[in-house]
Amino acid sequence: MKLGAFSISLTVKDLKKSTEFYKKLGFSDLGGSPEHNYAILKNGDAVIGLFQGMFDKNIITFNPGWNQEAGEVNPFDDVREIQKSLKAAGLELNERADESTTGPGHITLVDPDGNPILIDQHR
Repeated sequence: MKLGAFSISLTVKDLKKSTEFYKKLGFSDLGGSPEHNYAILKNGDAVIGLFQGMFDKNIITFNPGWNQEAGEVNPFDDVREIQKSLKAAGLELNERADESTTGPGHITLVDPDGNPILIDQHR
């Protein structure tokens, strides 16, 4: 199972301050929309998303079909196929992708320590 690009999505109190802080650590802009309260930053292969007012907790994030540069990867494991594999492995999903659709979709689950995991396919 290929989960795609890995990042950590951090819930932040002040997007501007947090962005400035991580840029001082050597991160640079990869994407995002400050007017929509989020920024995506990169340093080498490390990718972080900063989200103000969107989530209650930090989230481990995977993006099927993307590489660490937010470029498309082909072929890739569709989120619905990943979902089937996780269900077959006996994992409980909090949110499920509609298996009758194609294209963008997401699933969520929680690890044994309560850490939220988002598998978010954008294509």
